[in-house]
Amino acid sequence: MTTLTEPGTVTARRSSRLMWAILGLVLLADALDVIDGTVTNIAAPTIARDLNGGESLIKWLGPAYMLAMGVLLVVGGRLGDKFGQRRLFLIGMGGFTLASAVAGFSPDPALLIVARVAQGAFGALLIPQGMAIMTKAFTPAMLAKAFGLFGPVLGLSSVGGPVLAGFVISADVFGLSWRPIFLINIVLGVIGLVMAAKILPRDDGDRSAVVDGWASGLLAVTMLGLLYGLIEGSTNGWSALPIVSIVVGVLFFAAFAYRQRTATHPLITPSLMKNRGFTSGLLVCLVAVAAGTGLLFVLSLFLQEGLHVSPRDASLALVPLTLGLVASGFAAMGGLVAKLGRRLIFIGLTVDLAGCGWVLALVHHSGTNAGLWAPAPAFFVIGVGLGLSFATIPTVALGDAKPDEAGSASGAFSSIQQLASAIGSAAVTSIFFQAASSGPAHAMKVSLIVVLAVTALSLPVVALMPRTAPSEPQQ
Repeated sequence: MTTLTEPGTVTARRSSRLMWAILGLVLLADALDVIDGTVTNIAAPTIARDLNGGESLIKWLGPAYMLAMGVLLVVGGRLGDKFGQRRLFLIGMGGFTLASAVAGFSPDPALLIVARVAQGAFGALLIPQGMAIMTKAFTPAMLAKAFGLFGPVLGLSSVGGPVLAGFVISADVFGLSWRPIFLINIVLGVIGLVMAAKILPRDDGDRSAVVDGWASGLLAVTMLGLLYGLIEGSTNGWSALPIVSIVVGVLFFAAFAYRQRTATHPLITPSLMKNRGFTSGLLVCLVAVAAGTGLLFVLSLFLQEGLHVSPRDASLALVPLTLGLVASGFAAMGGLVAKLGRRLIFIGLTVDLAGCGWVLALVHHSGTNAGLWAPAPAFFVIGVGLGLSFATIPTVALGDAKPDEAGSASGAFSSIQQLASAIGSAAVTSIFFQAASSGPAHAMKVSLIVVLAVTALSLPVVALMPRTAPSEPQQ
């Protein structure tokens, strides 16, 4: 196998091509993750009708993936350190591909949800390895180029996921309806596996690295208990089962917090939890991402269930929002966050509130008679607000972190973003369906009011975050 350290001009050229190939592979893996995390925003109503899954299936399609990803993301990185990034990348890519096949061929809701959990779990093994592999194998110049490409590729993927879902469902390829949105991963996954086996540098890992499986298990039961209780209670009524489930989730969270305090090798560096700037940033991230992700999901539901547009038209209607998010995210990381620090978070959340208020006014005035493109300017404003805040919160929160805490802090934020997405999708969707008995317009208004209130509550907490971002990016 070619290495990245052999001397000589020919080998240097070969190494350059190899680094570009590795970058392409890592970007493919990350794009698959982003696309599969967003396709169900558009596809959920169609999948639920086809499999007779009802509201419960719609509520679980996104959170099942995000829950597994969020719980296991930090563990995936630790496992790569212990057993080698190449090995974990291959396992993650292979498992993700197989789980995608199961999802695409699922005959019933239960198997589809299991497949979505498996996708998220294997994705959590796959995604952390890419950055570690590049950090070890790339020259500083190549690493800088790689970081410069991540934003555009992942931004396009976040736009492409819903649009792809909308067009694939509307095209009804071979009469398969929604199934190709998962089945296409088989082709891409096999390509990724072949590339990974040929080009990734071998590494044996460090078997002395410690992975706190107990903490991960406690966190998994915590999130599953809370989400199951929320979804079951809002779907089938607040009987003993959902209430007990939520209580179990709370108890296991207390056990997780105790484990974090007493474990020799906790998932999150203990000193970070004593850092007010970091913990306040984590809280703002949880609230803002949960509200934003939930909003994106119910906007898709309102377009399809309220305005009765096709999945393709719904995906196109949401493009202004995604473009606003991507453009403002680039602007934030391109220099605004360095100049404005936490003030940029205030600005972003305020702009988001303005956009949500605009949509609320449109729905209040026109209800389900609003045209497909009438909300487009408001959607763009929401996207700008989300992009400014989502891109800025983790960066500013690291302002007071020490260099040796950066890795743990970044992993914590990656996990909390996924978990917040799961919570937000489940919670806001549940609110939408609870209010839907009075019509989709009423459900949309109630959902928007909740999102506005929750987002507004996060504003005072921003004042506790560091004033400025770190002077240099933390890896």
